[in-house]
Amino acid sequence: MVDLALKMLLHDKVKFFITVAGVAFAVTLVLVQVGLFIGLLDNATVTIENTRADIWVTSKETPNIDFAHQFSDSFVERVRSAPGVAQADNLIVNFLTISLPSGAQEGVIVYGLRNFRDWDLPWKVKDGNLDDLRRGRYLFLDDSAVRRYGPFAVNQYREIQQTRFKIIGRTADAKSFTTTPIAFMDFDRAQALSSENLQGQTSYILVKVAPGADVRAVKAEIQRRLPHNDVYLREEWARRSRNYWIVSTGLGLNLFVTVFLGCMVGLVVVAQTLYSSTMEHIKEFGTVKAIGGGNSDIYRLLAEQATVAAAVGYLLGVGQAFAVQPLVHKIDLKLMIPDGFLLVVFIGSLVMCLGAALISFRKVAGIDPALVFRT
Repeated sequence: MVDLALKMLLHDKVKFFITVAGVAFAVTLVLVQVGLFIGLLDNATVTIENTRADIWVTSKETPNIDFAHQFSDSFVERVRSAPGVAQADNLIVNFLTISLPSGAQEGVIVYGLRNFRDWDLPWKVKDGNLDDLRRGRYLFLDDSAVRRYGPFAVNQYREIQQTRFKIIGRTADAKSFTTTPIAFMDFDRAQALSSENLQGQTSYILVKVAPGADVRAVKAEIQRRLPHNDVYLREEWARRSRNYWIVSTGLGLNLFVTVFLGCMVGLVVVAQTLYSSTMEHIKEFGTVKAIGGGNSDIYRLLAEQATVAAAVGYLLGVGQAFAVQPLVHKIDLKLMIPDGFLLVVFIGSLVMCLGAALISFRKVAGIDPALVFRT
């Protein structure tokens, strides 16, 4: 049966190629679209998930980490005095303007913190000493800024909000969902850059829970002390930030539509080519019935053809998706394809092809075995 199914499938190599190409197209589209989507969401929460904060205190209804609202920086004292809190510090996250040597101006997201090393923020330092940020108008700039700002080096200067800062370090992988580069500087310097809005204000309070303390109990106590703020566990805050971009921007709907259309194109191509191949070999299927085969044998033949097409098309599609990864990385985007998702896509490809085979089966199921004896 397997030998007969393969012979019929490979008899017309052009049609076989079209069938496999349809599957490969759908697989590549799904992997690339979903991979980019996962990569963007990873950027949306990368600073949350890499910072050593068990709890985040935000202003009321802050939608995500980039769109921060301000509240009094004195609230940190209430948090520090809460039972179970090992450490708490203010963090400023602020969109500002940076002036480039070319005379152009670009946006920059400034992270202001007094004790960067204690919070492992930034988590990948390529050059410089984080402790030096406290000593003056200094900043660390992430390497992702090269694409927007052009090349830069340690010991160069840049102006942020018309204030001159010296670049004393470089970081890696600190990216934002909006692709706006991130700069790190001392909390007091960041506060002074927007004194009219940030004097005596902060964007977040980072909280580290003491060993052995119940993190949810600590969260509840902080919420009781700061009833007009929101308090999140790290995973809750990351989920809220992701959900904002998925729901509010329509990104989730756009992804669904694109993936659906890709699958429909693959389904139509596979169904059409399998149906055409089946009609060309209608007498062979009649022969199977004439020698005692039933509809189950017929469908097994078609299912084997669909499985081969799904497997070959899947492998080609996966290869193409991974080949795209370096190209995507060059434009500072992430294409993340989890192993578990590869399995999901394979099962989806198989189901798609088996579903397409059903269209041919409906035509072959009613074949008269006597057809084989007719001229």
